[in-house]
Amino acid sequence: MILGDYRIEIIPDSEFRLDGGAMFGVVPRVVWERVSPPDEFNRIRLQMNCVFIETPTEKILLETGIGEKWTEKQLNMYGIFRTKPFTETLFEKTNCRPEDITLVINTHLHFDHAGGNTLIADLESRRPKIDDRRPVAQFPKARYFVSKSEFEYAGNPSERDRASYLSENWQPLIDAEQLELKADFYEAVEGLTLQTIRGHSETMQTWKLERGGEILYGFADLIPTTAHLALPWIMGYDLFPTETLKFKKEILPQAVEENWMCLFYHDFHTQLCRLREIDGKIKPFTD
Repeated sequence: MILGDYRIEIIPDSEFRLDGGAMFGVVPRVVWERVSPPDEFNRIRLQMNCVFIETPTEKILLETGIGEKWTEKQLNMYGIFRTKPFTETLFEKTNCRPEDITLVINTHLHFDHAGGNTLIADLESRRPKIDDRRPVAQFPKARYFVSKSEFEYAGNPSERDRASYLSENWQPLIDAEQLELKADFYEAVEGLTLQTIRGHSETMQTWKLERGGEILYGFADLIPTTAHLALPWIMGYDLFPTETLKFKKEILPQAVEENWMCLFYHDFHTQLCRLREIDGKIKPFTD
């Protein structure tokens, strides 16, 4: 996809699964299972849809997925079904290798958004090595951007979301002097802005790309899938669900009116679409 002088590609990471009740909060299972059928462990299929943006001067990754540093026990717990390394998919979609990426942006540092920031590798060959568990930056020449507020929170999270923050996903970036801390609102490159929106957490950011007369918007975890477009369908994981609701009431009519393309980071089937209001309900529309 081309927006003005920018090239955009969706880079799916891997399938994983989370508890359906946690993903849909107060919505009863008898309702949500119609659109997201659960497995025998009550988990629903999800995806990590990272975004590659090529500008005249930068090759950017928005989010890096869940990463490949998991134990067998963790793979089973989260239902991670990886068919190929993330960097292989990246190359197939963009013809870029890890060393070609110049900028990595994380909306927040939860493991399913920042897990691919690093990998366990031998420092010389950068290939996975069983007897060396030291994580290093997966994108060795990239600057990594995250908001200062999110970084500070990640270092001292609450008991409720502590398990989502793993320092192995950012500490190696500090050691390599690749991590840059940003404001609650900032422009990463021309036309691409990040803004902190309270809801899923205190410090998560959404992103907006304005280029070539089009707007591409990433909700991150505030609206993780198209099934969450309905106003009361809010994740149980959200720390501030009433503020997520407020955000949805404000942003969704604007997205419809201005015909935004919307990126749903965790949607397994519909990663990118526009929105339409049909019979009083906002629904995904793919043309």
